[in-house]
Amino acid sequence: METETSRNAILCVDDEAIILITLQKELRKQLGNLFQYETALNAEEAMEVIDDLVSAGVNVILILSDWLMPGIKGDEFLILVHQKYPNIRSILITGHVDAAAVDRVKKEAGTYTVIPKPWDVNKLMDAVRVCCNLN
Repeated sequence: METETSRNAILCVDDEAIILITLQKELRKQLGNLFQYETALNAEEAMEVIDDLVSAGVNVILILSDWLMPGIKGDEFLILVHQKYPNIRSILITGHVDAAAVDRVKKEAGTYTVIPKPWDVNKLMDAVRVCCNLN
């Protein structure tokens, strides 16, 4: 039997599989089964995952995205998502970012914050809780 909360998802996007596994484990450890935890290795795959989830009636609450990825960079991806799905919140997690991209993603995608890699788990989870209205 599906609960209301299982109809909500958090999507992690990074071109490094180990980062996705780590993020997923940390989210599950901190938030339990409040959400579905989905992953994608690039922006194109992530957009397909979002479209599929939305089509299935799943509410994508939050995207945690890397910035430096092959193809579409994280800021461009989050802006595209925001244009199509303005209610999805986002957090950029990155080891490399330029100031212009940070300003742009905050302004054009409404990105909540940019968290540096390696991330501080408490800062990351505080931001996730804010974006998911859990605080």
